[in-house]
Amino acid sequence: MIQRALAIQIKKLAGLYPIVALTGPRQSGKTTLLVNMFPEYRYVSLENPDNLSFAVNDPNGFLELYSENVIFDEVQRAPELFSFLQTWVDKSGKMGQFILSGSQNFHLMKNISQSLAGRVALFRLLPLDFIELKAEGLLPMDFSEMLIRGNYPALFDRPIPTTDFYANYVETYVERDVSILLNIRDLSLFRNFLRLCAARSGQLLNLAELSRDAAISVPTARAWLSILESSYLVYQIPPYYRNFSKRLVKSPKLYFYDTGLLCYLLGIKTAEQLHLNEHKGAIFENFIINEYKRQNFHQNLHREFYFWRDSNGIEVDLLVGGDSPAFDLVEIKASKTIIQKMFNNLDVVERLAGNFSNRKIMVYAGGQSQRRTDYQIWSWQDVRLTF
Repeated sequence: MIQRALAIQIKKLAGLYPIVALTGPRQSGKTTLLVNMFPEYRYVSLENPDNLSFAVNDPNGFLELYSENVIFDEVQRAPELFSFLQTWVDKSGKMGQFILSGSQNFHLMKNISQSLAGRVALFRLLPLDFIELKAEGLLPMDFSEMLIRGNYPALFDRPIPTTDFYANYVETYVERDVSILLNIRDLSLFRNFLRLCAARSGQLLNLAELSRDAAISVPTARAWLSILESSYLVYQIPPYYRNFSKRLVKSPKLYFYDTGLLCYLLGIKTAEQLHLNEHKGAIFENFIINEYKRQNFHQNLHREFYFWRDSNGIEVDLLVGGDSPAFDLVEIKASKTIIQKMFNNLDVVERLAGNFSNRKIMVYAGGQSQRRTDYQIWSWQDVRLTF
C-alpha cells in the first residue's frame, strides 16, 4: 500500500480533538487510509441504505450502537446525525471518539460549521502527490505519461486502462453525485458543460460566456460549477490585487483537481495528442498547480495561492503565501528547455511587488533542477511547497 503523507498530520491531531473529519474526491484513498490507520475502529458506510436509514430515523439508537471508535464514511448523507454527534462528544469528553469521512465538501463543511465547530480536526486528501509516488518508485520520468494518467491511487494499484477508469469515474461518481444534488433532467447538457469547463482550464473564468456556450442560464452555470467544486473536481485560484498595482485582473482562473480527468474530457489519450494539443501549456500549468495544492493539504500547511495578472497581460502563474507577508513567485512553462526570456515576468512582478516578493521559481517540463543566483529552477518532478 502506498504510504500517504497526510497520515502523519492526522496522527498529530487525532488525540487532541473528539472528532477527526477527512474529505476529498471520490477514489482519492480516504477509506483505505483511515481503515489502515485505525484498525481498532469499526467502519460504517452511510452509502449502505440500512445504515443510512438507521442513522437518519433513529440517531440516538444509532450512536448507542456506535458510541466510540467508529469511522462514519460518506457521513454527509445523514445531516441529522451531526447535532447528535455534538451532544455525544460534549458529554463524553473523549478525544478521537469519531472519525468522519465524506466526498461532498459543501455538505460536510456546512454541517460541521453548524454543529461541530471547535470539535473537529479537518483534513483533505487529494490523489497521490509527487513525493508519495517518488517514495514508492512510481513517478514516471516523462511528464506526458503522468499528465494523462493522473494521480488517482487505483491507477497505480492495478493495470486499469486510463480511458476506462475516467469513463467509469464520470458515469459512476460525477453524474451520480450531480443527479443527487441537482435536478438535472438532461445529463447531456451537463456533460457538455463539463467538457466546456475542461477547455477553459487555466483560463480566466467568464461565467456569462461559459453559460452561453453551454446553452444554460448564468445561475445554472454558477450552481453546476459550485457542485463541481464541492465534489473536488474543479477549483478556482483567485487573482492577487490588493497591492502592487490598480490595473489588475480580478476574475479567478479555473482548474481541475486531476489532469487525468482533464485530459479525458479533452479527448487526449496519448503523448502525441498531448504535445499537439492547443491546451498543452494550460494542462501543464494545471498539473503543477495541482501538485502545490496536494502538498499543501497533505502536509497540512495552510498556504494561500493566487495568480498575478495585469491589464497589459503581464502574468505570473502562481503566488504562494507562507508564514511571512511575502510571496513566492512561480512561473510554469511546458518546455524542456530554459531560455532567459522565460524569467521576464518574474522580474517585472518582483519589481512591482517589492517587499511582498520572496523567491522567484521557474517550474518546467525538463528533467534537471538547478539553483541560480536569482532563481530556483525546478524540474516538474522536484516541485516542493517547502524547501
